[in-house]
Amino acid sequence: MPDCGSQTFQIVPGFPEDQRDAAARLFWQAFSGKLGKVLSPEDKALALISRLLDPNYALSAVTGDGRLLGMAGYKTENGGLVDGGLSDMMAVYGVLGGLWRGLVLDLLERDPEPGLLLMDGIFVSPDARGLGIGTALLEAVCGTAAAKGCSKVRLDVIDTNPRARALYERCGFAAIETDETGPLKHVFGFSSATRMEKHVTPA
Repeated sequence: MPDCGSQTFQIVPGFPEDQRDAAARLFWQAFSGKLGKVLSPEDKALALISRLLDPNYALSAVTGDGRLLGMAGYKTENGGLVDGGLSDMMAVYGVLGGLWRGLVLDLLERDPEPGLLLMDGIFVSPDARGLGIGTALLEAVCGTAAAKGCSKVRLDVIDTNPRARALYERCGFAAIETDETGPLKHVFGFSSATRMEKHVTPA
């Protein structure tokens, strides 16, 4: 169990169910810059995220008393951390609001490939940053990929998040391709996303 100053934490599969709303808030804090214009207003965004979060595709950093400090999600052919459909969108935003939001978010969807584990978001509580939690979560994700027989872990990082990219590079991820958003940059708030990969040895 790593001890970082006053914060001792452990990496566990899933997340404590009583921390679901806290996880949704941390997810929103991390990704509202990317998804804010599509999923706003905030109360509905939090309701959707809390509804969708699936502990089967999560690894969490928690304190000894179960407080959530950070989380990493991943996606496989069977599902993902925030894998939902139009019915979920419409349940929160109504028929029309859910329909257009679902269609726009489909533009960001990535399909898993055999032998590949996709990262589906990583976020750390603001008061726990700089404690090594992000690195520990990434290492745990790579370990999960290897245990599942995957040979690569892939993620996307947007151009407005250089801090995250620096973390991924320190953890051995390399850029392989950059996609421009074009006119959609006014919708998503970023101009490009870089795909990064790390090779792992399958168990």
